[in-house]
Amino acid sequence: MPDCLLAFAPHPDDAEFAAGGTLAHYARSGWDVHLVIATDGQKGSFHFSESDLPDLRREEARRACLVLGAQPPIFLPFGDLELDSLAPGELRESCIRWIRSLQPRLVVAPDAFGLPDPHPDHRALAMAVSDALGMSFLPLVHPEHVRAGWAPHFVVDKLFYGALPAQVNHVQDIQDTLAVKIAAISEHRSQVEFLVEDVVRQAKQAGLDLASVLGEGEHDPWAALTWAVETEAAAAGRLTGLPYAEVFRKARFHPMIEGLLALRTDGGSRPANSSGA
Repeated sequence: MPDCLLAFAPHPDDAEFAAGGTLAHYARSGWDVHLVIATDGQKGSFHFSESDLPDLRREEARRACLVLGAQPPIFLPFGDLELDSLAPGELRESCIRWIRSLQPRLVVAPDAFGLPDPHPDHRALAMAVSDALGMSFLPLVHPEHVRAGWAPHFVVDKLFYGALPAQVNHVQDIQDTLAVKIAAISEHRSQVEFLVEDVVRQAKQAGLDLASVLGEGEHDPWAALTWAVETEAAAAGRLTGLPYAEVFRKARFHPMIEGLLALRTDGGSRPANSSGA
């Protein structure tokens, strides 16, 4: 069986923007890449109706996953801007269920302890996934999962996007998959047009001359998209001398276990306060 990567995203397009190059890298390496999308993205438009947008964004997400080489996306049954108003534990249970169902070796998710995020869906999913990762291996947490055939599972490797700069400890080279990342994001046509229009509107209110930065990209959302993604990836790459990269906070075991592993690797002695038992 191939190794499994499970990525979580609040909305269609979020995973591609934050980690599309990384997801494409693992897919190219033969991993099964799965994407769980928590909401239908029905609020993100200046022009589409709230009833038309969910189906459109689901189809865009399916096409983006094809570009990445990932499996068809998994959509949770929640609406845009609703994650912070769900019943306590409901979103966490969904995350635990998919972790147990897919048994991933690696999870990619927003960082609950990262950069401040103004979007409530982003904050809610980040915390739910963080909690789920800390509970998915406990058999008495949601025992109905075990009865349904979803065994408890501990995810060793976690990559959290949106990390604080001081906590970034993993830089993924995406030189070979940057074009795939941009192509996957481009499949989210309705969202790209919305995001670019939002930036243009705010820039005009702030009195900024976008043409001096974007040139023709001020009127071409696809040129603006390419410029923005390449600029961000180049900035991330400069951290370790790479042309293009994505950055994460990588976590594995409990800090105590990590400390013991470090001692073993460094050939250090047992800490002085150890009981020796």
